[in-house]
Amino acid sequence: MVLRVTLTLISLCLLSAISSHNVSADPSYQLSVQQLRAGMTKAPSMNQKGFILIDVRSAEEHATGFIPGTDVNIDVREIKARHREIGARQEDHLVVYCQSGHRSNIAAETLADLGYRHVYNLTGSLEAWVAAGFPLGK
Repeated sequence: MVLRVTLTLISLCLLSAISSHNVSADPSYQLSVQQLRAGMTKAPSMNQKGFILIDVRSAEEHATGFIPGTDVNIDVREIKARHREIGARQEDHLVVYCQSGHRSNIAAETLADLGYRHVYNLTGSLEAWVAAGFPLGK
């Protein structure tokens, strides 16, 4: 019960973070690295953060460094065929990122087209994360 309430609160924090920003005409939302970091910081653990963080860069790019808390790495070119590997229900919150934001935007739209209702594209993606001074996982 406590875990469910905690996850709900984290999801609400993530939703409130994006609700004050413009939502694009696309069926996905934009999320800043500061909003992502705040949502992750409020989580009791990375396993209980209330969303699934997806790196859509290649496996080789992922191996050079990624955002800590990343749950899965699926190349954007394979996202449509492999989306079930994410392990998400259509009502779960998904956050996607790549190197600069272009590929993650494509992935976010693809996931939304597949029926996922809460898909967030990390604005500026990994480049913005690094520019903000946030750490990388290896």
